[in-house]
Amino acid sequence: MGKVTGFLEIDRQLAKYQPASDRIRHFREFVLPMSDQEVQKQAARCMDCGIPYCHGPTGCPVHNQIPDWNDLVYNNNWDEAIRNLHSTNNFPEFTGRICPAPCEEACTLNLEDAPVTIKTIEQAIADKAYEMGYIVPKPAVTKTGKSIGIIGSGPAGMAAAQQLARAGHTVHVYERESRPGGLLRYGIPDFKMEKNFIDRRVEQMKGEGVTFHCGVNVGVDRTTESLLAEHDAVLYCGGSETPRDAGIPGVELEGVHDAMPYLVQQNRRVGRENIDSVAWPSDPILAGGKHVVVVGGGDTASDCVGTAFRQGAVKVTQLDIRPQPPEKEDKLAVWPYWATKMRTSSSQAEGAIREFQVATLEFVGDEDGILTGVKCCQVDERRRPIPGTEFVIKADLAFIAIGFRGPLTTSVLADCGEKLAINTDSRGSSNVIANDRDYRTSVDRLYAAGDVRRGQSLVVWAIREGRQAARAIDEALMGASVLPR
Repeated sequence: MGKVTGFLEIDRQLAKYQPASDRIRHFREFVLPMSDQEVQKQAARCMDCGIPYCHGPTGCPVHNQIPDWNDLVYNNNWDEAIRNLHSTNNFPEFTGRICPAPCEEACTLNLEDAPVTIKTIEQAIADKAYEMGYIVPKPAVTKTGKSIGIIGSGPAGMAAAQQLARAGHTVHVYERESRPGGLLRYGIPDFKMEKNFIDRRVEQMKGEGVTFHCGVNVGVDRTTESLLAEHDAVLYCGGSETPRDAGIPGVELEGVHDAMPYLVQQNRRVGRENIDSVAWPSDPILAGGKHVVVVGGGDTASDCVGTAFRQGAVKVTQLDIRPQPPEKEDKLAVWPYWATKMRTSSSQAEGAIREFQVATLEFVGDEDGILTGVKCCQVDERRRPIPGTEFVIKADLAFIAIGFRGPLTTSVLADCGEKLAINTDSRGSSNVIANDRDYRTSVDRLYAAGDVRRGQSLVVWAIREGRQAARAIDEALMGASVLPR
């Protein structure tokens, strides 16, 4: 694929960033795109590896046909490249920006630490397709007369809605917030993905017959039972929004917050919306002039770091209970799987102090109940505190970003639990029980897909589940389906 000897002649090249000193002054994207010629050269590196692990079960969850569209880009066939990419992924401009790229970890060239820049090429294909006018509404030629309601307009709900509309069904999407996108819009900072990309897809989907009902909190404003009465099938794609309980003393102090309300507030500011949310009403949370501590080592924690710097934080410290990973993994032991190795996000590179193998013991406050510091200690390899290693980090603001344990239990699940007896996971989460073949819940004609079913995961997994659930619903309603699985 690509140029036969391309990987031997061309070095891996990544898109460059604006300097940290410049990018922390705004919330816009800061990646400097490659030219078409540079992207084509990177696509030329895709080798004829025989078994492309990049789009197998260890690589891309939606099974993007990566070698195929690399070859098309190399040969300057952008029109066919976006058609090929859309055959497996409804929103490559999303995944090209915010997916961590397990496909690159699984690339054969990664055995030499120089995988193909798959994520960059994917984004370039989508952006080029918009530039050339290739992405337009594709409404169904004939209608089936069937109606489907979708709860939630995150990546799973959007993917399912687009697939079902193109199969000829009437699709209504019910979104709790004032604009579509779910946590894709409200949870991911604009410096990682500007929200005009969501708006463009929403307009395309409206042109394909999808109707969006925003400001409708199903389970509160409308019952799930009423949706089931109105539609032939209902798909629940509510996402995973209940934060894990940190169990740290002092969480009640003024200045201690879960991560998501903070990110949602700032995304609303950037989008010129009221900062209050149906799910996360709160007083304004701002990091300007403050010492900030972020508890957690994942993507959400990193997003808090980048947001705090852009708000003018004096100092940002990130605490990770895990040991510092090695700079380089043992390729023969882990390839083609996702490796544990030292990774530095763009936000962390903006000046964060990272503390590894550290446990958060307590949030410390003054007599007025205001946060003043975070008490920590070092831990051993089994995460047990090491006596005598306690220390306190000065903090005016602290964010807990240790993940999510399931969907909110105050709306759809509360409504379904009372009236419809929906089955949920009893092992410490509230995930809806449904398999990954037909996506049916215990309630007749109610389906579930995305994080609400599988738990907190990647955007690319949400897209995959939305697409597969769409096929399952189409098959159940029509007896057969031409939608891809």
